[in-house]
Amino acid sequence: MSLFGLGSRNQKTFRPKKNAPSGSKGAKLQKHIDATLGSGNLREAVRLPPGEDINEWLAVNTVDFFNQVNILYGTLTEFCTANNCPTMSAGPKYEYRWADGVTIKKPIEVSAPKYVEYLMDWIEAQLDDEAIFPQKLGAPFPPNFRDVVKTIFKRLFRVYAHICHSHFQKIVSLKEEAHLNTCFKHFVLFTWAFCNQ
Repeated sequence: MSLFGLGSRNQKTFRPKKNAPSGSKGAKLQKHIDATLGSGNLREAVRLPPGEDINEWLAVNTVDFFNQVNILYGTLTEFCTANNCPTMSAGPKYEYRWADGVTIKKPIEVSAPKYVEYLMDWIEAQLDDEAIFPQKLGAPFPPNFRDVVKTIFKRLFRVYAHICHSHFQKIVSLKEEAHLNTCFKHFVLFTWAFCNQ
């Protein structure tokens, strides 16, 4: 039996939750996120804690958002198929094509599940790259770190847009809309706060 009791999952798309390293500043910041999210005040949850490094804050939240989108989309993998969602879109005016800039330089049209698979692989590779997301306390972040995070956020937003446009009724039938709404609101508030610094 899989997550939420729904059939088998595409293990290539659905991934185990990523964690901040234990004993690191990231683990401390993750506890802060969990505590402030639990308070019900999302504005407080997105605010940089006093005295903390903005890049550490961005890194921990990026991992958290990756996990949230991964779990939400994971509940839909049996419904979001290449047949049901032949393009990655959020309505007739918004079609998202995939390019990673390395192996696929020119954007290609792919199904929604293929796009999400490419995206999750791409994000996971960056999260695992210590030159981009350093794991050791005090290790420097690259000079382009904020640009990397902005690109990750932009692409994660596309998954939320696809879920809301193409699968919202399924989310409602699975009784996941409150969770989706909270995760999406947290994501939007955080990206708005981050982009306006």
